[in-house]
Amino acid sequence: MKRYLLFISHSYSYSMLRPIQAEIRRRGDDCAWFVEEETCPNMLTSDEKQLKSIEEAIAYNPLACIVPGNWVYDFIPGIKVHTFHGYPIQKRFEKVDDHFEIREWFDIYCTAGPSCTPTFKQLEAKHKYFKVYETGGPKIDAFFDPTLPPETPRKRPCILYAPTFSRSVTSADAMLPVIGRLAETRDWDWHILLHPKLPAKTFDAYRALASQHSNIEFVEVNEGVLTYRKTDLMLADSSSVILEYMILDKPVVTFNNSHPGPHILNVTVPDKVGDAIVEALQP
Repeated sequence: MKRYLLFISHSYSYSMLRPIQAEIRRRGDDCAWFVEEETCPNMLTSDEKQLKSIEEAIAYNPLACIVPGNWVYDFIPGIKVHTFHGYPIQKRFEKVDDHFEIREWFDIYCTAGPSCTPTFKQLEAKHKYFKVYETGGPKIDAFFDPTLPPETPRKRPCILYAPTFSRSVTSADAMLPVIGRLAETRDWDWHILLHPKLPAKTFDAYRALASQHSNIEFVEVNEGVLTYRKTDLMLADSSSVILEYMILDKPVVTFNNSHPGPHILNVTVPDKVGDAIVEALQP
């Protein structure tokens, strides 16, 4: 029996690794989780095996460590496998997308598709110490699951706000008063999903906002398609979750998107956000 370690340091990793866990189990192999609880809430279920110390992780002696983040402890045994938690969208205006940064932790990079595989293949040829395989994003398989039940009917539109964390492009500070006003003046519900790398003060501010409005719900963990299907529209900035949301054929409104195009409704003035949402809800 082969053993695999699922290594996570941020809450967005659960929806990426659980499909891999299901496939490992289907093959009759074993897997265990190591959760960096300083940076990630423990959301494991009773049937998921957790290794609670570095010593346990080393003793587990996995064939491979599978990681949706940017780093992993190099002294844990096993091949280090990187599964990506985002997409190459150049959200920070950089000349070379940091999606392609080689951080020297991994033996294998599993790419999500042809938007990034050729560049990683070039990096594989240049560095010569890792391999690249185009596997697709395991998180996305659930979007096409034919057994998904129909979405629960909603009495009124529900908007998912999902900003990125990058200081140069995040809309989190600008949208706080905007969402507060819209919650009071528009007949909409809101779900707030913050990137786990945003500052604690930002989390505190949005949790406080949710506590003040019955039509705002703070979402602790992004469960992928299960989270997205509870809403009708996404408000974001330059976050790569935009791409995931659009797979469901749902509209996206952005504030100061770094690479706007006809696939989104982008606004650059906070007071225009409400009107853009109205337009997007009537495509």
